[in-house]
Parts: sequence; C-alpha cells; structure tokens
Amino acid sequence: MKIFNTMTGKKEDFSPIAKGKAAMYACGVTVYDYCHIGHARSAVVFDVIRRYFKYRGFDVKYVRNFTDIDDKIIKRANEEGITWDAVAKKYIDEYYADMDRLGVARADVEPKATEHIKEMIDVIKALIEKGYAYEVAEGENKSVYFSVDKFPEYGKLSKKEQKELLAGARVDVDERKKSPVDFALWKASKEGEPWWDSPWGKGRPGWHIECTAMAIKHLGESIDIHGGGADLIFPHHENEIAQSEAYTGKPFAKYWVHNGFITIDKEKMSKSLGNFFTIREILDRYDAEVIRLFILSSHYRSPIEFSNEQLHDAESSLERYYSTMARIDDFLSHAPETTKRIQTAEIEAVLEKFKDRFEEAMDDDFNTALAIGHIFELVREVNKFLDSKPSGEAAKALIKRAKDIFETIGGVLNLFNRTPDEWNIDLLKSKKIPLTESEIEDKIEERRIARQNKDWAMADSIRKDLEDKGIILEDKKDRTSWKVKIISIAVLALSVSL
Repeated sequence: MKIFNTMTGKKEDFSPIAKGKAAMYACGVTVYDYCHIGHARSAVVFDVIRRYFKYRGFDVKYVRNFTDIDDKIIKRANEEGITWDAVAKKYIDEYYADMDRLGVARADVEPKATEHIKEMIDVIKALIEKGYAYEVAEGENKSVYFSVDKFPEYGKLSKKEQKELLAGARVDVDERKKSPVDFALWKASKEGEPWWDSPWGKGRPGWHIECTAMAIKHLGESIDIHGGGADLIFPHHENEIAQSEAYTGKPFAKYWVHNGFITIDKEKMSKSLGNFFTIREILDRYDAEVIRLFILSSHYRSPIEFSNEQLHDAESSLERYYSTMARIDDFLSHAPETTKRIQTAEIEAVLEKFKDRFEEAMDDDFNTALAIGHIFELVREVNKFLDSKPSGEAAKALIKRAKDIFETIGGVLNLFNRTPDEWNIDLLKSKKIPLTESEIEDKIEERRIARQNKDWAMADSIRKDLEDKGIILEDKKDRTSWKVKIISIAVLALSVSL
C-alpha cells in the first residue's frame, strides 16, 4: 500500500507507527459560511481514505477539526448581528447537513478550537520556555509569536526558500514582530472581540496552534497521516510542523497527504476569487451521489475542472449503473430455468480478477479514478452477458456474484447504495419533475387499461405525456417500469451560475 507523501515528494510504502493502526488528522473548515465544492472534495477524499483503511483491516482513528473562532467568524457575527458562537453553531449545522447528503461519515473525533484553549495555552507556554516563541505587549495584554528563525527546518514541507516565505502567508503587519514571517500563536484581545484568560492577559488563539493542540491531544505527539487541501501546505501545515516539532522534539506526521484543487476555467476555486459554488447550490440541481462520483472520478491529487459537463457525465454514469442493477434484479427474479450453452469466460475472468484489480488501484495512492474505471468495466461485462440472454442456475450464480461485488465495493467508496427505484425517486426531486411516484404509477395503470382495451392512441398519448415530463416507460414481460430521463447536456445548456 503506497501513499504519496508531500514531505518527500514521492510515493512511499505505508508503514504505520503502530502496527495495524492508522491515526489520521484532516484539517476541517472555518465555520463562517456555507461550504463550497472545494470543501466537499477534501471531505469526500479523506472519508474514502478512512473507509479504505478500514476495508483493509486497519484500526483507524480519524480526527477532523472545526475552527470555530477566527477573524472571519467575528466579521460575520458583526454583519449578521449575532454572537460569534451563534455564527459557528449555525455553519457547523449547515456543514453537517451538506456532509450527510454527500455520504461523508462523522470523524471519530471532531474537536472545536474553543474547546481546547487550555491545551493551546500549555503548548504556547512550553514554546516560550524553550525559546521558540516570544511575547509582544499590546496595551494591557500580550500577543505571542513563533520565531521562525529558531526552527531551521522551516520550509521543509512547502520547499520554500527564505525569500519566498512571505508569499501566500497569513502575516499580520506588525513592526513589533522580530521577523515579518513570524506567526501568531496567541492574539491579544481587541475591543469588542471574544477573549479567554491566559498568562498573557485577555486574548484568543492564532489559527495554526489549534491543530497542533488537538492532534496531540487526540492522536499523540506523532501521527501517521496529516492531510487537507493543497492550499494548506503553506503556511498552515508548515507552521503546524514548526510549532509541533519544536514543542515535542518528534516528527509531527509520518505522511502528509493533500488533495488537489477544484478549478473553474483552469483557475482555483476559492471564496477570495469569488468563483465558487456552495454545495447547497449544486445540490439544488444534482443528486448528491452525482457530486460524490464526480469527485472520486479523478485522482485525489489531480486538479478537477468543475463544469456542468463533468457533473452530467457523472450523472450519466450513475444512470448506467442503476439501469444495470435493474437488469440484474429482473434477471435474478425472472430468468428462465431452462439451460442453454452460454459463453461465460469473459465475465468469469472479470469477476475473478476484480477484487485484486480494485485493491491494486486503491493501494496505489488511493486511485479512485482507476478503481471506478474497473467498476464500470464490470458494468459493461454484465450488460454484455445479459444481452446474450443467459438462463439457468449457473448464469444466476454469476450475476449474483457480480451484484455482491458491486455492493461490497460500493460500501468502500460509499457509492451505489440505493436500489434502482430509490435512485429514480430521488431523481424526481433533483430534476424537479412535477410528478410523484404514485402519480406515475397511476398513469402506468391507466396506460395498462388502455392497452388492454386496445386503445393504442390513448396508451401512446400517456407514454408521450410522461416522456415530455422527463419519465421514460419500459415495458417488460409482466409489468411496466419507469425511470427518469437523463437529458443531454447540450439540451440542458445550464448557465455557469447554476
């Protein structure tokens, strides 16, 4: 099992600190606004990494934090006329609502920064005592800064030279700092801001110190995997390494894992650029599983170009999968018992190799794109086999085996968890089709009666009326089923603003 380590710039064999265990920490969100699709990518990526570790038999402990005190939270509180903690609670609740829909499971521990003030103060005190941090008076209170010059390895994760260290950093303009690149561990209280008592008077923690304190408390001084979006490499993770290793004298994390950006017109999606879409905006137009498949259809380190075309491709892939599952269910329920000579070599070969091929893909730095490719190769083989109109118990056994594989692998990726009927019922909502399941069934019954009475004009009229509303009917031996029509992206012609 290999993981790309940002620290070394290469894939390495995964060898955990404690045999059979995997200790993971992923940086969570600052809760001052609705999450965008970039946040969704990071959450889904680390959710799947955790699921795959568990599938491979590791005892996983996964920590993902909330930054619930920050300049942006204070600013939003002032804008909305509510308290800072009300802002934090509001957007934590919204985060969970989005993640639940995207199939992102809760982490084992989800600490909040404000619940770990004591631990942060303890770390800061120790850094001052060790000579890595210094105090700066600000009226009656003091701020505390980490002295970057005291940590010679600063820059080892981002590979930045000293002259580059200012680029992209959250640096407070403060002439009292010993160096412009020194970063805040503790911020002296300003008028009207929330504060906590500390050895330096009233104040609040800096951004970076929270992750050091929470990771050490919940996972230990050295952890297996620390991750997050690539935008966190510098300065956030670089600063975490400096303060953590200065504090403990030990390596902070063995493997640094970072997911790539989501881009629009080749430019990184971000709130600062104003070119982002919230998860809730996208969920207003697409089923949540479409978004999850869209994210996992690219390797987690690669950039993803966000577009309606890409989402539509994911939607079409899911439609192909669920249509195949409907065929599987029909075959297992209604396949004829008579036997005939059938060619099984191709599907047997795919079934035989599938588990190894899936694990080989995932063992190679969690290559979900390749793994999903293998899944849809199996989808093709199943359809090809069903097209040959097989019969008998041997054929049923092969199809049942394929269905079991789909269910097992779907559990690892948290995809393909619905029945075909559930998929189509949910599509009624996401596509905003003005029909309920019962209304569609009533129309199908009306059409059945029309056909029984040989009123072909009425039967055709009902079919066309449903199709015009986005519902396709499929006549089978003993019944008529329905599914939602996936409209061509050219027909959709959605605006960039969704």
